[in-house]
Amino acid sequence: MVFRRILLLLALLGAAVACTPENNPPQTAAAAASPPLPDVIAREVGPTYASPALQALVDRVGRKLVTDARIPGSYSFHILDRPQPNAHALGNNYIFVTRGLLALIDDEAELAAALGHEIGHITLHHAAQRARERRQAMDAAVKAAAITGSVTVGRAVARDGLLALRRYSRDQELEADHAGLGYMVKAGYRGDAMVTLIEKLRRESLLQDRMLGPAFASDGHPDAKSTHPAADDRLAALATMDLARTPGTSNRAGYLALLDGMSIDDRPEEGFVHGPLFVHPVMKLSFRAPSDFVLFNDPDGVLGVGRDRSMLYFSCTDERVPGRLSDWMRNKLTPTPTDIQETSINGIEAAVGAKPRGADTGLAQLRHVLVRNGAGICFFNLLADGPDRDRRIEALIGAARTFRLLSDAEAAALRPYRVRVIPRGNATAAALAARLPYADFRLERLLALNGVDDAAQFAQRTTVKIIEP
Repeated sequence: MVFRRILLLLALLGAAVACTPENNPPQTAAAAASPPLPDVIAREVGPTYASPALQALVDRVGRKLVTDARIPGSYSFHILDRPQPNAHALGNNYIFVTRGLLALIDDEAELAAALGHEIGHITLHHAAQRARERRQAMDAAVKAAAITGSVTVGRAVARDGLLALRRYSRDQELEADHAGLGYMVKAGYRGDAMVTLIEKLRRESLLQDRMLGPAFASDGHPDAKSTHPAADDRLAALATMDLARTPGTSNRAGYLALLDGMSIDDRPEEGFVHGPLFVHPVMKLSFRAPSDFVLFNDPDGVLGVGRDRSMLYFSCTDERVPGRLSDWMRNKLTPTPTDIQETSINGIEAAVGAKPRGADTGLAQLRHVLVRNGAGICFFNLLADGPDRDRRIEALIGAARTFRLLSDAEAAALRPYRVRVIPRGNATAAALAARLPYADFRLERLLALNGVDDAAQFAQRTTVKIIEP
């Protein structure tokens, strides 16, 4: 998934979301409408999406699964206010889906597939099993180190044990698919919804690979560190199950009607990524990355990835910086930057410094750019590698120099992009793709959003999803 790759990229600059069940003790009360999240859970998972109609839908589908499949325990279902397609479970039987997943799927049956998969992790006690396997791996490592007197041997045993644990987790994903499929069929939903859900996630992953470019594209197969099997492996396993061919309900029209108008952007409190442009309506600031960059927003900052493996990381802090930014950079950053220069960016105090080259940087070019932002600072960490790194780092510094503060009117005018559900009429995929508010990959984005592979399949839809500002 994209976030696994982002964490790897952040490591290069010096920092998945995935389906991650935690230890879930069985409950005994009957399933009911999901209450508000307790503060301790809300702090862990972040804010939920304020849409009573969509929340009622997720509650209804989740309760139907629990009731019709006779699943013991009390479950709570919630929509996280996040644009990335994802679902996961937490302790005490909390099940979460994101806005991004709701935008990607097409009907109630696929929603049931996502919820059923997460319930499967809970009923199969996967979190407890993984905790036990992890303890055994660590115990084996300690024992190996004690017997041999070698910390190196202990580390090797620990590494092998953790890699085996990750492969074990991939097996659990397949088991959760199987369990979730059984639950949704018992609830009367079409069995192939688990298949079509995974196909949609696969299309989205392939689109993200294309947007990142060949330097970061995956080959469709999990690496040794991945906890998730490839989509093709999951689809192959489902193809052997008769339940996946069971007919049932979908309620596509009702689902899409509720989806119409939902935001597909980050929360205003985290800013919006609109192509290479980042705008923040609350902090009232913006910058523009190079045109070939893909930006990924996160509560802690913005990661930009270029097609040549160049990167930028942008974030802000309220930390007070008295005196000149150049002095702060010289005295606080480690290792001390070289060639520190005082400058101004759109009338705002700034400083630029280079990270010294060494064993940890190789020939890569790295720069720090600090910009005064009220009482605090905003900063860019910039990295360029490859044969064109000298020119590229200058382009990244130029991107940092696009940083500017927004007027009150500019900030107030910013709006998130939203999903719109419209009749297709006689419009072609190309014509509707041209309406999307993106500079690139318009047709690919439209096809992935509607869960089809090409324009011919798109033309078979009478009602379609598009994105509008």
